[in-house]
Amino acid sequence: MSEENKAMVRRMVEGINAGDVEGTVDELFAPRAARRVKRLFGEFYSAFPDWREEIVELVAEGNTVAGRFRCSGTHRGEFLGEAPTGKRMDVEEVFFLRVEDGKFVDFWALEDSLNRLRQLGLVPSRSGRPKEGDPL
Repeated sequence: MSEENKAMVRRMVEGINAGDVEGTVDELFAPRAARRVKRLFGEFYSAFPDWREEIVELVAEGNTVAGRFRCSGTHRGEFLGEAPTGKRMDVEEVFFLRVEDGKFVDFWALEDSLNRLRQLGLVPSRSGRPKEGDPL
């Protein structure tokens, strides 16, 4: 079962990278989870039209798949209320997906949001912190 579940994740990434979010999500996700996934990917694709995902590592046990992904894109649309910066971001994420009856029914994500925002220039980097004596 674990290998079939990992194959579902590979199919998901292929479909998403091909721009077929709607069809891929409908194929692989149970309806309740599909609504969440479509909303999330809709937000990312509107902000990062060249969004790409790459599987770095997949581990599966029982009905759960853990995946580490490298995600990249160029900020060309509004993201979290921020105007496009035109900057690229490249971060890693970890997702846990639970499978029941051949469909993903739930998922949890660990995203490197701070690094993403830093790369987009939306929060200061460590080197951008005030130095001693700088006005606050």
